[in-house]
Amino acid sequence: MSTDTPQVSPAPWRANWRRRILWSSLAGLVVALLVTLVWLAGLYEAGQVQRRLERDAADAVGDIRARLTRNLQSLQALQFGDPKPARWTGEANGLLRERRELLRIEWRDSQQQILAQAGTPYRPPVFDRLGRDSVQSEVTQVCNVARRLSGPAYSTSYFVPMTDGLGVEVMEVCLPLASAGVVMGYLVATYSLQDLLDDLARQLTRSQELSFTEGDGTRLAMRGSAQRTNHVFTAQHLLDLPGTTLVLRIDSWSGAPELFPNVLTALVMTMSVALVSILLLLGKDMRRRLKAENDLADALAFRKAMEDSLVTGLRARDLQGRITYVNPAFCQMVGFSAEELMGQSMHAPYWPPEFVDEYRKRQEIRLAGNVPPREGYESVFMHKNGTRFPVLIIEAPLINAHGVQTGWMSAFLDMREQRRIEELSRASQERLQATARLAMVGEMASLLSHELNQPLAAIASYATGTLNLLSQGAHTAADVELAMRRIAEQAERAGKVIKSVHDFVRRRDQAREAIEPKVLIDAILPLINLQAHKLRVEVQVHLAPDLPKVLGDRTMVEQVLLNLARNGMQAMDRPEIRRRVLRLAVRRAPTDTRWLEFSVTDGGPGIAPEVAQQLFTPFFTTKAEGMGLGLSLCRTVIEQHGGTLAFEPHAPQGMVFSFTLPVGQAPVP
Repeated sequence: MSTDTPQVSPAPWRANWRRRILWSSLAGLVVALLVTLVWLAGLYEAGQVQRRLERDAADAVGDIRARLTRNLQSLQALQFGDPKPARWTGEANGLLRERRELLRIEWRDSQQQILAQAGTPYRPPVFDRLGRDSVQSEVTQVCNVARRLSGPAYSTSYFVPMTDGLGVEVMEVCLPLASAGVVMGYLVATYSLQDLLDDLARQLTRSQELSFTEGDGTRLAMRGSAQRTNHVFTAQHLLDLPGTTLVLRIDSWSGAPELFPNVLTALVMTMSVALVSILLLLGKDMRRRLKAENDLADALAFRKAMEDSLVTGLRARDLQGRITYVNPAFCQMVGFSAEELMGQSMHAPYWPPEFVDEYRKRQEIRLAGNVPPREGYESVFMHKNGTRFPVLIIEAPLINAHGVQTGWMSAFLDMREQRRIEELSRASQERLQATARLAMVGEMASLLSHELNQPLAAIASYATGTLNLLSQGAHTAADVELAMRRIAEQAERAGKVIKSVHDFVRRRDQAREAIEPKVLIDAILPLINLQAHKLRVEVQVHLAPDLPKVLGDRTMVEQVLLNLARNGMQAMDRPEIRRRVLRLAVRRAPTDTRWLEFSVTDGGPGIAPEVAQQLFTPFFTTKAEGMGLGLSLCRTVIEQHGGTLAFEPHAPQGMVFSFTLPVGQAPVP
């Protein structure tokens, strides 16, 4: 008799094995999730206990600080008025009966000698065993700190043994008593740290312990007791007092979090979170998909609108130089459609035939990795109809989202309109220069006609006088020689005027020399007096003492002074102005002694604000016969000397025009 053993197919066994592994992994994940949730729940409960303990510690420190503040106020009240030792002792005893944490109160003089003292009725005398002098150094130190702070100061805590075999941890507080800023004495109070914790201990639960500790954790005083367990929560808070710092510590003992409620909570939370997460993920996925579709449509519409509105041509090429994108502005610029341009590489249809080889070499260099300058370069393109036009090309690498370069992006600006505007601007500038030259010629003629009147009139006067002397026979050789010398001087002056104006118009460097300020004033004073006499103007000259020489072109500076003086006198030529005074002054510049300041002050009606804004503008004038170049040329002359020409109102009326010239010596030939 034979038996056949059935054979098990390996495929179902492998499937079951994989299924068991899958479910085991899933169960492991669920268990891990539950353990994590339970652990997090316990951690949350522990965190809640710790936070409550931290709040209790902060509140306890606030209560202690408030109690110490009330005690300081009560101590200050002991010295109100002019207390006597007997009355003071009675009030101090009353305060000690109310405040159990105070063990002793002392009234000391300015030398820290005890005048009066009182002890707590709730304890034997604190210092009977060792005496008060044994801790005198602590009192002296804290009172010195209080005197330096001009306020209460606390000492570090120390242990005092007592006659009953026990001891107490105490802390001194010293309050200086001052009158008119002078320390007249001190109030010294002794605190019991143990009793200071009594009021706070009443608020504690049976599982909490309150203590004062040092920085290293050594307990100084303690209240409360608790059952010791493995779960201890500790909160510490600094009690920062003037002169010392204590650490308030609260210890709390709590049992371990209950497991079963946390497991149920974890299960419910797991299922709820899983269900809500699935719903949120589905909703979020739907919203994300819908938003992506809307954003894509908006982006395509925005890009299309931007492409249609741009006047700058855009072209994109790949790394092989093939055109992958052109915008409508580029197509309109070259006259080819996007279909005709896409895919073009080594020979673009908008390249002029005569530049094809040059452009091909330039493109090969650029495709090799040589980036052109971002400020762009100019080139020439050809329209489909054969018209050539200049363009400005700006190229930059085309970088994808992964930071990899995929090609080149180019921007093209049609330069035809800019060239036309530049040509119009050039022609306008040439016309403006021609007009300026004509105006300068007219101003030169005006200056020559005005400035030559004085020397020519003088020449005519001397010539007429000489002829009269000769005809009358009442003359000597010296008289004739003097007249001829005056004629020669005036002729030389006229020549200098012509040469200076000529050099000024041609902008040549004038001859600079060191000149006495008085010489400049004396040279123009006769010409000013002639016009002043005609207009009934009084001319005053004020020169500061010990003035140095100034460096400048003598003739041109004289012309500036003469022009400013003439303008000032003309401003006072009004019937309503009775007192007409023109003041010429020279002094050192207030801001820099290396410069001299020349000023011309008139008593005219002043300058309106709208006129003052354009006063130095060429061709602007308020005179019917003026050309509007006088003040502009004066400022140009002064600026060529390195100085400045300015004006300001003069009280009670009139204006002050002033300019500066550099102090210097004559150049060495």
